[in-house]
Amino acid sequence: MRPIKDPVSKFIKMRCPKCKNEQITFGKVATSVACLVCGKKIAEPTGGKSKVKARILEILE
Repeated sequence: MRPIKDPVSKFIKMRCPKCKNEQITFGKVATSVACLVCGKKIAEPTGGKSKVKARILEILE
């Protein structure tokens, strides 16, 4: 049997530059992610890893 590989993708905790709201999102988003408080786009899909437009606070395992 072959061992199962660990997933490469992670969750990202980021802070909105406009309203300072902290939000957790997936590292490889399929649709654009908006801030839940002010509505500013904080992550956009690129076909692989997401393009983050906010400050990354922590990468969660």
